[in-house]
Amino acid sequence: MTEHAAAPMNTTPDMHNNDPWAEIRPYQDDEVAEVLQRLAYDPELLDALTRFRLPRLARIMPRLSRALASFAIRREVRGVTSVRAFQGRIASYMERMIRTSTTDFRADGLERLDQQTAYLFIGNHRDISLDPAFVNYALYLAGRDTVRIAIGDNLLKKPYVTDLMRLNKSFIVPRSARGKRAMLAAYQKLSAYIRHSIIEDNHSIWMAQREGRAKDGIDRTDPAIIKMLTMARRGQDRQAGIGEAIAELRVVPVSISYEFDPCDVQKARELYSVHERGNYEKSEFEDIRSIVAGITGHKGRVHLRFGTPLSADFDTPEAVAEEIDRQVLEGYHLFPSHYLALEALGDAPELVDLGEVTDADRARFQARLAEVPEELRSWWLAQYANPVRSRAARG
Repeated sequence: MTEHAAAPMNTTPDMHNNDPWAEIRPYQDDEVAEVLQRLAYDPELLDALTRFRLPRLARIMPRLSRALASFAIRREVRGVTSVRAFQGRIASYMERMIRTSTTDFRADGLERLDQQTAYLFIGNHRDISLDPAFVNYALYLAGRDTVRIAIGDNLLKKPYVTDLMRLNKSFIVPRSARGKRAMLAAYQKLSAYIRHSIIEDNHSIWMAQREGRAKDGIDRTDPAIIKMLTMARRGQDRQAGIGEAIAELRVVPVSISYEFDPCDVQKARELYSVHERGNYEKSEFEDIRSIVAGITGHKGRVHLRFGTPLSADFDTPEAVAEEIDRQVLEGYHLFPSHYLALEALGDAPELVDLGEVTDADRARFQARLAEVPEELRSWWLAQYANPVRSRAARG
């Protein structure tokens, strides 16, 4: 088998001239075929796949391994001509991931939300790709349309990663713009796109409550995100209040809780480094490795809860953030791992509830803790203990 002789040029899909969101929005159905064709011959994607699936062949016969990977991609996406069809292919992998890396997945609260209405889901952030993936899977199981996903451009360092994310209904959040004027323009465009998606397209969105994962287990909404969300409405109507601008977006807080976080040791290492040295330097492909670790690593039980839409009864971004935090914490499911971590730290025995902790739970927890390097253990334990503390602090 040889490589295809006429691989397509690496061109950008036809972004319609009258499309103001072309640079940041997800791909549309009429762009899917060309993007998939490009991906099937992308050398960096093919190399990444072969290093992961065919490491020995990739070293000995790289051209052949790339040709095999290209053929596998083309076979897998044969007949896929729409975003829905692409996500249909992903759903089978999602089901397999849940079957092999979780022991239980539950979602509740969706039944209180109208099936025909778009919502802006704002969730706590534990995993780069899995948080929105589980939201999408819950929607898929309920027969609802999947969300458009906000993703920072810091994760899109490779063109093939950008293509894959945008095929999966991701839109780009600017984090690398330089200068106040450029950042303001970028956030105004982002705000307008989100408002357009909810109000005009009636298409739901998921975004995290803050930039970056909550590595310490403390979930807190950044008011700056609330300010960004209200830019479009308040730019159009100077008299519009924060509450009015938020209410029209139909903001719904979402809580996601993992019994075990596949990236917990890496997060503990980062926290330890910041504490000991004052900073942490990410390696070039660390975010990609975190995505892979999150997908493949054991998660135990996973719980997702959809809250209730926010009203217009808010005067400040901080008040909106406070309500999102309240609903996220109220909906956050505390597993045995959370209480066992707090017990191990020993500094808040009055908050430790072992009523539902079994011997098997304790054995699993101890086995994972035993694998954590000694110097990282307090940071590792704090990730799991902090949600218990946060819930108690709210009384």
